[in-house]
Amino acid sequence: MKILALDTSNHPMSVALVEDDQLKATITLNMVRNHSVYVLPAINDLFTKVGWQPSDIDRIVVAKGPGSYTGVRIAVTTAKTLAMTLGKDLVGVSSLKVIAANVPPITNQLIIPFMDARRGNVFAGGYQYQNGQLTNVIPEQHIGYRQLIEAVIERGQSGYLVGELTKKISAEEVELPANIQLLPQTYAMPSTQQLARLGEQAAVVDNIDDFVPNYLRITEAEVNWLKQHPGKHSDANYVQEV
Repeated sequence: MKILALDTSNHPMSVALVEDDQLKATITLNMVRNHSVYVLPAINDLFTKVGWQPSDIDRIVVAKGPGSYTGVRIAVTTAKTLAMTLGKDLVGVSSLKVIAANVPPITNQLIIPFMDARRGNVFAGGYQYQNGQLTNVIPEQHIGYRQLIEAVIERGQSGYLVGELTKKISAEEVELPANIQLLPQTYAMPSTQQLARLGEQAAVVDNIDDFVPNYLRITEAEVNWLKQHPGKHSDANYVQEV
């Protein structure tokens, strides 16, 4: 299976072409914010280097969030447009699961990927390998970093934190218990090869039009829209409503 995988959900932008679990080519930029300028040229460059045509791919796999509002939208919109235009399968994979997949299979170890969500908060979840499959065991959520660590301590299970400890998160000055280890920052870099591998095993999106990012928190636009539309519930999908 030939896969185009793309992730712009956080600071790094990464694109890869993978065939039958073999990485053919990849581009990762970790010094720019304006992913919309670089993602399509990066995709085109990879196709040229590998000698593929866009029509050659079988599936497009995208990191669907959580992460940066703008970043997630760029990747999802690009993936949806290509999938509809080319008539290819579309698969969305959690951006947190992609990070968790950087940790090799370890029996009974909890893997807690996290991303800075500003103001001392993080996007985080819990994963564990079960029968060789990376399985979500703690729902992904938008939560304070301190509250996350408290929840992990209460769970009483040993494991690994995987993410970038930014200045704002570090300012929380939370002491980790002895059974929880923060892995080096290299483990927090999203891998589009891992994204492609996860996407090859995942279910294909039934209706591309209905596929939307997973933000895990309400946006400012949603807050304003809900104020203007009384009677709507806060859990309504703003993207689909408009």
